[in-house]
Amino acid sequence: MKALLEAIRPVQWVKNLLVFAPLVFSKHLFDATAATHAVIAFSAFCLVASSIYLFNDLFDVERDREHPQKRDRPLASGRLSIVVARVVFVILAIAGVTIGVLAPLQFYVPITVYFALNIAYSVRLKHVAIIDTMCIAIGFVLRVLTGGLAIGQPVSGWLILCTFFIALMLAFCKRRHEISLLGTDSSSHRRALDDYSLHFLDQLIAPLGALTVTTYALYTVAPQTIEKFGTENLIWTVPFVVYGVFRYLWLVHMRSEGGNPTKLLLSDVPTLLNVFAWGAVALWAVYGGAHGG
Repeated sequence: MKALLEAIRPVQWVKNLLVFAPLVFSKHLFDATAATHAVIAFSAFCLVASSIYLFNDLFDVERDREHPQKRDRPLASGRLSIVVARVVFVILAIAGVTIGVLAPLQFYVPITVYFALNIAYSVRLKHVAIIDTMCIAIGFVLRVLTGGLAIGQPVSGWLILCTFFIALMLAFCKRRHEISLLGTDSSSHRRALDDYSLHFLDQLIAPLGALTVTTYALYTVAPQTIEKFGTENLIWTVPFVVYGVFRYLWLVHMRSEGGNPTKLLLSDVPTLLNVFAWGAVALWAVYGGAHGG
């Protein structure tokens, strides 16, 4: 049971919290019905995401056994039976998509697209340079769209762009870490790494960080945003986003981090405190800062 729990990666469910972004930024956080629908969508996404982790580990089990870190995964190390992993994969996938279909506000389309995209990613697309990271970024956008559909609210184009850019930046940082860790042997573990270089990745990571900050800043000062929230105070959350991006890039370049963004988020105290501070100021601006500015 412990090996299975490790294989479905519950710690990675942190990524699925993006499902709640539309709930917060549509001013429906305290709407019981909307909040319930968002929780259902979050649960469905967690089930599907965990099924994908199992599928990926099943597909890459032999390659993972040669990887200095991935060889300790439950399937690669032999702690989890392949038969059990296959059965649980099917159960989780069906359960997640079924919840999306049966939910009051049907959000099965982005969840199904996410599932299909990640199957294609595991089988082929993760070996195609640039396409591999774009698949990851699109997965984050689909989380946000799922949250919007779950509560019946449109998602700001600025937030979609910001999500896409920051996810793309994180994905390229992860590739950078893989190349640094594996060196000349990197392509034997992931063929796409042969088409990347540290210099090339650095040329992509820096502008993506800038685009993340820019799109978020533009969202906070957009006339539609100010009209929706009745305040200009959301602009005060921008410094936290700037610091968050800069801190992450500092960890990537100065501490050789970035291989596991979720672990980094949960273990780096300054980053964690920054996220909480951003959340507190954002909630104040959206729900308590009307007519300010």
